[in-house]
Formats: sequence, C-alpha cells, structure tokens
Amino acid sequence: MIPVPTVTPFGSWPTPISSELVVAAAVRVSGARTDGDAVYWAEGRPSEGGRTQIVRRDPDGTTTDLLPEGFDARTAVHEYGGGAWWVRGGVVWFANWADQRLYRLAPGGEPEPLTPEPATPRADRYADGFVAGDSLLLVRERHEGPKAVDVHNEIVRLSGGEVEVLVTGPDFVTSPRLSPDGVRLVWIQWNHPSMPWDDTVLMGRNLENGDEAHIAGGPGESVMEPQWQPDGSLWFLSDRTGWWNLYRWVPGQDITPVVVLDAEIGVPAWQLGTSRYAVLPGGRVVFARWSKGYDGLAVREPNGEYVELDLPFSAIGSVAPYGIGSVVVVAGTPTEEPGVHVVSVDGDVETLHAPRDLGIDDGYLSVPEAVSFPSTDPAGEPRTSHALFYPPANPGHEGPEGALPPLLVVIHGGPTAAALPVLSVAVQYWTSRGFGVVDVNYGGSTGFGRAYREQLKGAWGIVDVADCLAAARYLAATGRVDGERLAIRGGSAGGYTTLAALARPDTPFSAGADHFGVADLEALAADTHKFESRYLDGLVGPYPAARETYVERSPIHHVADFHTPLIVLQGAEDAIVPPNQSEAIVNALRERKVPVAYLLFEGEQHGFRKAENITRALDAELSFYSQVFRFATDVEPVEVENLPR
Repeated sequence: MIPVPTVTPFGSWPTPISSELVVAAAVRVSGARTDGDAVYWAEGRPSEGGRTQIVRRDPDGTTTDLLPEGFDARTAVHEYGGGAWWVRGGVVWFANWADQRLYRLAPGGEPEPLTPEPATPRADRYADGFVAGDSLLLVRERHEGPKAVDVHNEIVRLSGGEVEVLVTGPDFVTSPRLSPDGVRLVWIQWNHPSMPWDDTVLMGRNLENGDEAHIAGGPGESVMEPQWQPDGSLWFLSDRTGWWNLYRWVPGQDITPVVVLDAEIGVPAWQLGTSRYAVLPGGRVVFARWSKGYDGLAVREPNGEYVELDLPFSAIGSVAPYGIGSVVVVAGTPTEEPGVHVVSVDGDVETLHAPRDLGIDDGYLSVPEAVSFPSTDPAGEPRTSHALFYPPANPGHEGPEGALPPLLVVIHGGPTAAALPVLSVAVQYWTSRGFGVVDVNYGGSTGFGRAYREQLKGAWGIVDVADCLAAARYLAATGRVDGERLAIRGGSAGGYTTLAALARPDTPFSAGADHFGVADLEALAADTHKFESRYLDGLVGPYPAARETYVERSPIHHVADFHTPLIVLQGAEDAIVPPNQSEAIVNALRERKVPVAYLLFEGEQHGFRKAENITRALDAELSFYSQVFRFATDVEPVEVENLPR
C-alpha cells in the first residue's frame, strides 16, 4: 500500500537531503583522459579542503589516487583554470594550486617541480600542456605586477629545464598543438575586448622556416579545440554558421565541414582544455552536442551519416577516444550526477566511476522540465526565452489544499554559460523541502546558438533581468507556484542579475540571495582580473566612454528602489568579485533598514570549495527564507538584520 503523504507547509518538508549530503555529493568529476588502457580523471573534493585529486583506473578496475597529500591539480590561468594536468606514457604533469609551478609525476614516484619558483609567489602559471617528444608546449601566464595590464599570456616550450617563448604578443593564447611530423605548431589567440566565444583566431607556424598563417577565425567567428590527427589533418570547432560545429583542414587545402548541425558541439571557453569530440581510428567521430537545452552524444559515420546515441545522459563534460570504437566521457543525467563512462559507437555503456550512492529514494528527486516562455527585448518587442523547471518532490509530504509552493529563480553564472539539466543535489535540497526551482537560460546563455548568445550584447542587466522576471511571472500565472512567495538567487554574474532584479520598484520578488555578486559595475571594470577586464565592453559598453550606462545598471546606485530582504554570501579571498562589492550593497541596505544577512567565508575564492562553508551557506540561505516566508525549519539560524518579527 502506498502511504498517504502528510500535509505539511511548503518549504518545511522533512527530507534526507541535508546540506551535509550536498557536500558528500559535491565531488566534482572532470576531464576524463586515456593513456593506453588506463583512464584518468580529476576529482574536486570538498572534504579535502576543495583540492583536486587525479585518479587513475587500470584495466583490472583498480583505482589509485595519484597526488600525495599537499598537492592540488589546479591552475589559476585566466583565474578559472582548466587544462591543469595531462598524461602520456604513465607520466602525469600538473600545475599545483599552492605555488602554481609545474610538476612531473612518474609512476611510483613523487611530484618533481619542473619550473622555477618565481620572484613573486604564484606569479608564473601554467596550463593546457601538450607533450612534444622530450619537451612540453604550455600556456604560461606571467604576472609582473598587481594590475591586469601587468599580466602576459604566452605559449612556451619547456625542455630540459629551459623555457623558450614561442608565441607572445596577443592578449590571450591557448591550445598549443604540434602536428604529428613535428613541423607545424597551431594555437588559438584573441585580443581585448573580445572574449573567446566572440572572436578567436586559429594560427599556424611552420617551425622549420618560421612561416605563419591564419587558418580560421576572426571577427564574428569563435574557433576552439584544435586536434591534429595521424594523417596530418587538423580538426577544430567553429561557429561560422552560427553554431559551434566541426571542421577539417589539411595544410595547403581548403577547410571542409565535417559536422554541420543546428546544435552546439562547443561550449564557452571559461576554462582551458575542453574536449567535446573524439576522432576514432577508421574515421568515425563521436561528439557531444547541445540541442534545446539538453546535451547528448552522436556519431558521424565515415560516409557522413549521423547517428544519435540512445543514452540517458543530458550533460557531457568531456569526450576522449578509447580504443577503436569507444570513447570515455564524463556525463550525468537528470537523476544521476556526472560519472565516468565508456560509450561505444553502438551505444553500449560501461560505467568506470559511478557517483557515490547517496541512498536517496527516487521519490525525492525532481526531474527538470524544459519550458519556453514569452519575454521582451530591450525595445519591448516580444521574444522567447528558455528555462528548466523543477517542481517540488517528496514522497512523504504534500502542501496544504489550495496552497502553491514558493519559487526559487536560479540564475547561472557567466553570464555566458547555461543551466545544466543534470542532477544537482544542491537543487534537490530545495525541491525536496517543497520549493519549486526554475533555472533560467536567459538571452545570452549558451547552447542555443550564437544569435541567442549575442542577445546579451550591450544588454546585461536588461535582457537577463527581463527573462528572470518573465520566468517567475509565467510560472505564477500558470498556477505552478505561489506568486506571493517568489525568490531569486545567483552567484557571480548571477548575483549581479539577482541584485539588478531586486533593485527596481516593480520587482515581483519578496526575497533574494546574492552569492559573491556584482553590485557596482564601475568597480568591477576597475578591479578585476585580466581575462574579464574587458568583458563588460561587450555586455555593457566601453569604459569610461559608457560610464553613464555603468552607473545606470549598477544595483548600488538604485538602493532607493531596494526593499526586498536579501542574504549575501561572499568569499574573503575572491579575486574575481572582491568582497568590497558585497560589502557595498550590504552597508547600503543596512543604512536603509532593509532586511539583510551577510556571511563572509574566510579562505574561500570565487565559489565555495570547503565542506563546512558549503553546508553553512546552504543552511543559512534556508534559514533566511524560512524567516522571510514564515515557515519552520530545523537548520542553524542566520541573523537577519532589520527583519520585522
């Protein structure tokens, strides 16, 4: 007999999905790679202070943690990192987080530093390496001073302890790759004010005679992920048709398309070392592709035909070749966090590393529903936006008759990023308590083509805010959620959108949570790292020429319209959005007697990695909503200043 659910107010449903369970599930798996028959991947572990461990799985199924205590495979290149480690012949090279030096780890050995200690700690940073015989090709980011203009990005060759600069001059360089015959070096480059999803160039150089050539890319075209193949051809992704698709180039010949679909194979290059396709022996290509908000795997046969693999995966983190007819992927589903899997071209799946069994009954898992809803552009013209809606889910409880659940509008970061339809226990923390959650792919998000991505050009703080308000109003108008209990939350760029949505007199939201968000666009333009130091040129306008726009769109200048209770959570060591951004908005709200709670987490950077801080941040936010929306909860309370009792 199926038990009758207990009637319990929304938001206060008892659930086994605690903040401690969220941390237990928060091991981040990424970057699966192969080396012979062995498979390697990285794991970010909150229980170990947030460090990244490299794991090897041997053919007999044995898994081994490779890094000894005290080592953390993370690079600070571009501040967002990526491409921090690579492997060849059982040897692992990695950038260590503490000192940013490059290390070599031979089988059975201890990590040995390959690069010297710079004069200033962590001033030389390395990433995106490529093994070229007895040498390494690397991206080096050299910090010669405290400002963005003091940072220089170059491609270097490391051989026998000597560093040779191969490419210098462009503002940014990535993806150094050497042809199989050792003659041609290729790389990706771009200059301010472009971001890598705006305009990049694929360059090549003949190392024998020094001749350089522009291969692909330029204004209005983003190129990424160059891969040389054994036959001497170069494959890469380009969005020249409006979608990141796959192309092939042979020196001396024209570029030819390989996969052309109205779907995104590429993803925005916030991090280095992305891998979204694999060319297999015999000519098959296995690639990941975003379509209508969901990811998946497909195969291109040598005859040009496409086969969509019937798989449960909805988000693919990386794709690497494995043997003759398979790939290794990091992938997850709406009801399972990302794991490491071998997928054959026939669609067979072998799981090498499954997410930890958290013991959660499926009844507690809310499966996202892709929704599209009406919104408007900056001129007030109608347009369509997209989101993932998670209804409340709890097998033992239901809301009172006639009542509707509160809604959390979730804003992804970036803003050039996307809501991912993969199990997030952090989302289920809310839905299993009786919240509805909508994760908004506002205009400017990726996965919907270049034209949708560029809707945010010059319109950050307008299009994203309009879509978040529209999503909340749409779900309330259709009877899915309580229109009187709408909350909005976001981190980083999502924190800015949260603040911008609250700092207006017509906001429909009655609560908000800002995780290390931007309050003052001028301050961000003047005090941020090199990678994003000109990002706002495209999102807002060139500074200082567009200063009036910066002031107009900065929430800190609209506190007179700010009356919604807010909780702010900030890392003390955040170099991307410094604490002064959060403190400015908190102090302004305190002065106006607006209800506000503020938590500063020591030792945290941009995004929380330590287990104790992740749990405290989640529970504090729940406590905040319980006080604002007047429902009971048993988590540790947070102090909300100025809240009427």
